[in-house]
Amino acid sequence: MNNNRICDLFQIKYPIIQAGMIWCSGWKLASAVSNAGGLGIIGSGSMYPEILKEHIEKCKAATNKPFAVNVPMLYPDIEKHIQIIIDLKVPVVFTSAGNPKTWTSILKQHGIKVVHVVSSAKFAKKSEEAGVDAVVGEGFEAGGHNGREETTTLCLIPAIKEAVKIPVIAAGGIATGRAMLAAFALGAEGVQIGSRFVASLESSAHDAFKQSVINVNEGDTILALKKLTPVRLIKNKFFNEVAEAEKNGANENTLQQLLGRGRAKKGMFEGDMNEGELEIGQAASLIKEIKPAAKIVDEIWNEFLLAKDELGKI
Repeated sequence: MNNNRICDLFQIKYPIIQAGMIWCSGWKLASAVSNAGGLGIIGSGSMYPEILKEHIEKCKAATNKPFAVNVPMLYPDIEKHIQIIIDLKVPVVFTSAGNPKTWTSILKQHGIKVVHVVSSAKFAKKSEEAGVDAVVGEGFEAGGHNGREETTTLCLIPAIKEAVKIPVIAAGGIATGRAMLAAFALGAEGVQIGSRFVASLESSAHDAFKQSVINVNEGDTILALKKLTPVRLIKNKFFNEVAEAEKNGANENTLQQLLGRGRAKKGMFEGDMNEGELEIGQAASLIKEIKPAAKIVDEIWNEFLLAKDELGKI
């Protein structure tokens, strides 16, 4: 894409980025998206250091194109993750859930491009001041862990665009080329897409979870656990227990006990559709088929061009 700062920054063909989602985005998905002309991301949040090392090495073997690793700063072994990323010369890192000042300068000293995920214009500005190369503005529609502000992508992207000079990548509610064009109209120069790639052949999500994603209808996902870390979930038995507890005024400790450990793994990776935490975005209601990642990239890009052409005739 001509004159696109995101394509130039990452050295990719299309400004389409696959989100680094826990339990869903390993080396197979990341390499498939990168090979298709987008930027694939390995989601390290669910990986022990030795597993991350294995995924990076396999991704390098499967593609000669740029790819990234997403590093949630809440991760307990983050120092080990950062060292592995530096040692294996990963070209791009997306950081989230923490202060961008912590690792940005260290990563950039090693020639690594850094992008930080934010849910407000205020934190976008702080990220720019910390020296990141771009920001992802993630709206309320997104799956997984979400901003407390509940700002929608439609409102968030123009606010961030006005606040910073670095490139803005839009995320949240984007699963089609038309949504991508809308994000560009708001000031984004790239899009980060999660839910659509969960329902791909190369996604490491359990088949039962993929099936549940393509069965989602409008209104079947909702933001929960706001007293802990807000997360958008598909309604199931676990979600109903959370909703009941919250309705009865449960405090943080009670909710933490209910959440327990490994709940997301149980649902998304092991396929327990009742007791698992099923994280997905509102855009899931638009997804009706599990497809190869390359076909998803191709369809989104072609729909983007078609919609752009249609608008040009108005």
